[in-house]
Amino acid sequence: MNKIIGNYPDSAGHFGPYGGRYVGETLVATLDELTKAYDDAKRDPAFIREFKSMLEHYAARPTPVDHIQRLSAHIGGAQIYLKREDCAHTGAHKINNVVGQGLLAKRMGKKKLIAETGAGQHGVATATIAARFGMECKVFMGKEDVARQAPNVLRMKLLGAEVVPVESGTATLKDAMNEALRYWVGDSADTFYVIGTVSGPHPYPTMVRDFQRVIGDEARQQIVDFTGRMPNLLVAAVGGGSNAMGLFYPFLDDDCEILGIEAAGEGLDTPRHAASICGGAPGSLHGAMTYLLQNPDGQINEAWSISAGLDYPGVGPEHALLHDIKRVRYEGVTDREAVEAFKLLCQYEGIIPALESSHALAGAMREAAKRPQDQIILVCLSGRGDKDLDHVTHYMRAHNILPKGMPT
Repeated sequence: MNKIIGNYPDSAGHFGPYGGRYVGETLVATLDELTKAYDDAKRDPAFIREFKSMLEHYAARPTPVDHIQRLSAHIGGAQIYLKREDCAHTGAHKINNVVGQGLLAKRMGKKKLIAETGAGQHGVATATIAARFGMECKVFMGKEDVARQAPNVLRMKLLGAEVVPVESGTATLKDAMNEALRYWVGDSADTFYVIGTVSGPHPYPTMVRDFQRVIGDEARQQIVDFTGRMPNLLVAAVGGGSNAMGLFYPFLDDDCEILGIEAAGEGLDTPRHAASICGGAPGSLHGAMTYLLQNPDGQINEAWSISAGLDYPGVGPEHALLHDIKRVRYEGVTDREAVEAFKLLCQYEGIIPALESSHALAGAMREAAKRPQDQIILVCLSGRGDKDLDHVTHYMRAHNILPKGMPT
């Protein structure tokens, strides 16, 4: 296998033909300032020590690796292990990146944090670190997502953040990111934009990956300590792709298969999905070249997923490259498959997963059923599902798949 780690990105933030910076002149100086600040910070032992200390003492790391024996036995194939990011402070992997970017904002002397959010976990994490550091916080969230992620909206407000509902476009994550970028252009002097995934203009895809790789660094050691060997397969959900890059990156030069699961919505053969790699083509969105859902004229198509965090028409540029060089395989999981996985993990293991994570679990279950029992599949359980309970229950009721005992 050719070595991958360390080869990408180049100095301009390109992952092969992807990534880079496709922004207006008004943001160039701001991004140059951020790039220099991050380059300096990652070489500063004091910054790295503070980052690691906050991950341990504030974000509650390391998160465990858990063998889900009953569900594995129910499937009857390979053994499934979960990297339990749902156990991290705020309930998802998002806190890892936000601790890093929050510390960088403080180092740069910024007083305000802004963020975009879909499922709300990144917004909650950003509001959390703003409260910790005494900063103002504004979170842009599509009006559609405000409605379907009400518990996280309340959490953000309790933490002192202003939640700005975005009504333009499809009123989902893409539009929230549009508004956040627009706001940042006009107020960048004392404001730091905390992007939540491995998308956007350079240096964000690299910076977010670097802050999230703690997932894979921990898991790589933990799975060997637990089982005595490396996993046969890694699986993670891919929207923008931060939890997936966090798990995948430290394993890229290892001899294991890697599978990214995109949201297939109502099916890849329908227009209602959010699978940018499986159903898209290269183009530019939010400052980077990557795979997008777009029509023949280059206009962005509407993304669809039951999961607000995967409901995005693009993917991080490093994922685009990993697909092209065939290091990572990408497949889709439908809404119904994700909800079935959600239900089974609740019933067999006493764990309520986020809908985003349920997509990864469904993909892992599909793979496990085809593999012998002595194989190991390691899944990133990126977050907990408290935020999704009303939404999932509504879906189950509408499709007549409620668990036994739940009122119809």
